[in-house]
Amino acid sequence: MNARSRSLVLPAVALLSVACGGSNGASASHDGGAPDATTNVDGAAPAGDAAPIDDAGAPDVDGGPVVSASVSVDPAKPLGTIGPGFVGLSYEKSHLEDNYFRGDNAALVAMFQLLGPSILRVGGNSVDENVWQAFDAGPPVGDAAAPTVITSADVDGLAAFVKAAGWKVIYGVNLKTSSIEAADEEAEYASTALGSSLFGFEIGNEPDLYKGITSQPGTWNLAAFENAWDSFASAMHAGAPGSPMTGPASASDYATWTVPFAKDEAAAITLLTQHYYVANGQLATSTIDLLLSPNPKLVTELQALSAAATANDIPNQYRLSECNSFYNGGAVGISDAYGTALWAIDFLFTNAQYGSTGANFHGGGDGTGYTPIADSNANVVGARPLFYGMLLFAKAGQGTMYTTTGSLTSPNFSAYALGSSGRTTSVVLSNKDTATTVHATVDVGAALTSATATRLTGPSLGATAGVMLGGASIQADGGFAPNAPEPLLTSGSTLTVDLPPASAALISVQ
Repeated sequence: MNARSRSLVLPAVALLSVACGGSNGASASHDGGAPDATTNVDGAAPAGDAAPIDDAGAPDVDGGPVVSASVSVDPAKPLGTIGPGFVGLSYEKSHLEDNYFRGDNAALVAMFQLLGPSILRVGGNSVDENVWQAFDAGPPVGDAAAPTVITSADVDGLAAFVKAAGWKVIYGVNLKTSSIEAADEEAEYASTALGSSLFGFEIGNEPDLYKGITSQPGTWNLAAFENAWDSFASAMHAGAPGSPMTGPASASDYATWTVPFAKDEAAAITLLTQHYYVANGQLATSTIDLLLSPNPKLVTELQALSAAATANDIPNQYRLSECNSFYNGGAVGISDAYGTALWAIDFLFTNAQYGSTGANFHGGGDGTGYTPIADSNANVVGARPLFYGMLLFAKAGQGTMYTTTGSLTSPNFSAYALGSSGRTTSVVLSNKDTATTVHATVDVGAALTSATATRLTGPSLGATAGVMLGGASIQADGGFAPNAPEPLLTSGSTLTVDLPPASAALISVQ
């Protein structure tokens, strides 16, 4: 379906869809590379227009179709929990070598602080192509790339950065082409440098995709990985006693890799990790419609991960420690466009609903693919549209997700509610339709004294610029000065709000 034809449907009686997720594509791996710019991507620039914003920041909804929707929040029916550090970021470990992560990178510190204290994961494919400065094993063999070197100065820069930003780190260590001796020394240095900023170590990256491992040639399977993982973990604990471990950082094989790993290594890990991408960004089928469609496969995967983490008493449960729209660097004109902001909102709430403790969006660089924050030559270039969706979610706050039901069912419209102590504090509405305005009446389940809206808008789903949150754009130096939230009409326990095409709103209630 072309994005221009996305339309709402209004059955007589139905439940409101509250967990849209991402797409029907299976999760898959990321190869760390930039997308092929010559790929012919179907629907690369869908262009449904959002409603304009007037001088006061309120939407102008004249001139287009409008449908009515009623949304009811039930604080007595919790769905999930959003805790601290839910919205995280992930980078290739190779980014440690270009002086990007440093304590005086004020623009990057400011960008991270917009999301609030969270978790930075450094890993990616490059983690198995970098070696610690003490490693000397001669030339690479097999499918290994010539390694580059991570130095103590690189780790010092990372430590200074996360301390300035108030974040913690999941720190990846080379499993595929390094040695347990080097891992021991690197863990000792990194744990000392990072101190309380170390959330945990990660051993290897997407090991379910390894074709082999230089220290253990032959058949590569889960048992072989766990043997290698155990050896590295033991050595790293010798160098950094008591340091927490996470894993297995699988690419896609959650049922045959991550779930059994949770059982086998339950006593050794504090966090179960899995990677997630919607589909291959180099395929013509990787469209904005695929990205924004409901995703039952994502729900099935999250349920399996939650069950594994709970059954095996993993202290910090599970997290998607690397994720984004489409792997192979993203889909040109889609992964870097405004539609990803709306996708991120559904994706994050779906994660929370099904037990995830957070998601780390992968990025880095300034190409035409995905990255929440664009960078070049060790400096921030600017916030991409995806970052705006992440920021709206973060600003919704922490607490318990509540069940929402309503009169309008459409894959293009979603509603989420969040609160504490049985009282709603935030409602997030998202209208992904490109032509129709939703006139929503929301009953929050308790008497209201006030309600305000902060809106997310963009010129079109395919726009790579012009995105605003609260009527303001995020500056390249991390500056962000949104307008005052827009007052909404309230009566008793209800509020009303118009949601223009291709927009979302964070509604704060008191």
